[in-house]
Amino acid sequence: MNTPGFSALRSWLIPLLTTAVLFISATGSFAQAEQSSPPAYSTIADLLENEQSRQALIQELRSLAADKGGELASSGAAQAAPSADTSLARQLAEAVSGFAGSLVTQMQKIWTALSSVFTSAPAEGWNLDALVQATTDMGLIILAVILAFFIFRRLARPLFSRLSSWSLYGGGKSALLRVLVTVFLAALADALVVVLAYITGNFLATFAIGEAGALPTRIALFLNAFLVVELFKAAIRMLFSSRYSGLRLIPIRDEEAEYWNRRLARLSGFIGYGLLFAVPLIRHSVSPALAQAVNFLVMLGAFAYVLRTVLANRVKLRNALDQKAQASTLGISRISLHLLSRIWHIAVLAYFLAILNISILRPGDALPVVMLATVKTLVFVGIGLILSGILSQLIGRRIVLTEELRDKIPLLETRLNAYIPNILKVIRAVILAAVVLFILDAWGLFDVGSWYASPGGRNLIGKVFSVAVILIVALAVWVALASVIEHFLNPRAGRGEPTARAKTLISLFRNALAITLMIMTGMIVLAEIGINIGPLIAGAGVLGLAIGFGAQKLVQDIITGVFIQIDNAMNTGDVVTAGGITGVAERLSIRSVGLRDLSGTYHIVPFSSVGTVSNFMRDFAFHVGEYGIAYRESIDEAVSCLREAFDQLAVDEEFKDHILAPLEVSGVTALADSSVNIRVRIMTSPGMQWAVGRAYNRLVKLHFDAAGIEIPFPHTTLYFGQEKDGSAPPAYVHLLGNKETGAVRGESGHTE
Repeated sequence: MNTPGFSALRSWLIPLLTTAVLFISATGSFAQAEQSSPPAYSTIADLLENEQSRQALIQELRSLAADKGGELASSGAAQAAPSADTSLARQLAEAVSGFAGSLVTQMQKIWTALSSVFTSAPAEGWNLDALVQATTDMGLIILAVILAFFIFRRLARPLFSRLSSWSLYGGGKSALLRVLVTVFLAALADALVVVLAYITGNFLATFAIGEAGALPTRIALFLNAFLVVELFKAAIRMLFSSRYSGLRLIPIRDEEAEYWNRRLARLSGFIGYGLLFAVPLIRHSVSPALAQAVNFLVMLGAFAYVLRTVLANRVKLRNALDQKAQASTLGISRISLHLLSRIWHIAVLAYFLAILNISILRPGDALPVVMLATVKTLVFVGIGLILSGILSQLIGRRIVLTEELRDKIPLLETRLNAYIPNILKVIRAVILAAVVLFILDAWGLFDVGSWYASPGGRNLIGKVFSVAVILIVALAVWVALASVIEHFLNPRAGRGEPTARAKTLISLFRNALAITLMIMTGMIVLAEIGINIGPLIAGAGVLGLAIGFGAQKLVQDIITGVFIQIDNAMNTGDVVTAGGITGVAERLSIRSVGLRDLSGTYHIVPFSSVGTVSNFMRDFAFHVGEYGIAYRESIDEAVSCLREAFDQLAVDEEFKDHILAPLEVSGVTALADSSVNIRVRIMTSPGMQWAVGRAYNRLVKLHFDAAGIEIPFPHTTLYFGQEKDGSAPPAYVHLLGNKETGAVRGESGHTE
């Protein structure tokens, strides 16, 4: 199930999911910090009366004063605008110095908090037995919740197995929709398991451990952290389910799914339980300064873990993105994926480094904004991927028409399968543009709502929608008309073989229709986007007039061609003589005709050079033959042989259907020098006169030979010369002997 198409998806989802974990956890700790209320005045008085607590309070106030001074210094440095002559290197150095100073301040606070914890004596009222009891109760609740969680998941395993099997082997055409439904149902069941375990722990803590039904704060913190972290792990299992491959949104191998599921589960558990349970518990029970230090250590540890994971998978993910880029059909996608394969790890590490910096310098106001933007980014990217996948499942597959429709319109299936992938590419580009705009809006770089509310935004969206509708309607009209024309020309549609004239005229009509539709669509689109087409039409008229004067030959070709088509002088497939060239008309346009002669040469004859069109293929044809016989032969006997040859030809299976009338004997047409010529004529189907004539000539020769009728041919007489006195010079003749008969034949042909 590991396909290159989802490698790019994995490279985006993994860092984004981890980012969401960091943001949610940091926001939870921030909310806990905001909920802490100042101590009462009586509590302050009690603290001041006790020497140890008074010293601890003094240290805490000094720490807060140092923090406040650092924040004021940081705020002043941020508000002070750099002077115009400050170099970029100096600004960068100041930024690095400020970050290092903040980091040193945090480390000092950690050391101060730890020193106050381990060096101060226990406060009055501190009870070891109470601490042991609280720890025991906490351990029992944690054990009970974990045990309940595993029991409920064990009970839900048959449901997960059935959903996975149905997702993999359910059949049907909408595989992606089936996977989405099963994953959604499994996610609901997984969330229900987490909620049931949470309710079990809450019930046990309230009525078995709590006092008078009250829930202790430390247990409430754990249960809330458990609910958030485990629900987030359930969301991770939707993407990287390691046990059930059918409930995995990303189709990768089981080993890879187990790897990423384990990595993300560890990271989410570390950050979630650290920031949602450990940090608030320390803040409530020990010290806010120590809680803030632990918060920083948790974020630093999470960044180190992410750094290790990214560097370990840098080459593997780069190769996967390169394979996806090579398989991409869009040039912009190929370039983007190649670029992403080179810089993805740098972008991810820079992203998490920025989060760490924000958590150190501005933990109060920046993290919630970044968390919300990241969650929106995840949602928009997920919606875009799901829409693209659904469209690929619905219209991305090859369209298969019925056998009957393919017989009537053979090219319709090919035409549709050529248009649909291009339409899908356009839709994906629109989805990508929309996702990018919404992501920019989530990060505050572009306000989609204000832009759409503006007249320019609404106008642009309306024009884009109108142009899309116009193009779709024009494409649908062309497909419909082309299919109707193809259906009319198809002999298997029930109307029989169309005539050559119909084929020629319909082909010309289809070309004219395509040109007209393209021009009209272009004009409407230009008018829709706000371009005044009036000057274009006027300019086209002037240009046409200029072309008419400058290209009179072309105009003559077109006008002559129109009248030739109106007169039906020739059609495709006819044998014609046009412009002094005889051949088969293979192509007819409005301007010229393409002729293929007997030797296979292809000629393009402009209609302006055609004075006369001789068509050998209209209605019927004649084979006209003249046969000469010797003067000593009987004319009546020769005519009888000609009729016998025709009768034999008329019953031939190959030619009998093409002979349209009996033999016409015109009689003796000439008493030539060496022959008596007799003319006959055979009516045939158009185009068959040559084949019938060749077959008839063969039969005439056979019948003349059988009757002993001589067909005259030229004779040569040898003259050796003669003297005036009547004597002749000697003639030297070479004699050839015949071994069988003993006869001797001379070269002159006389036997001696």
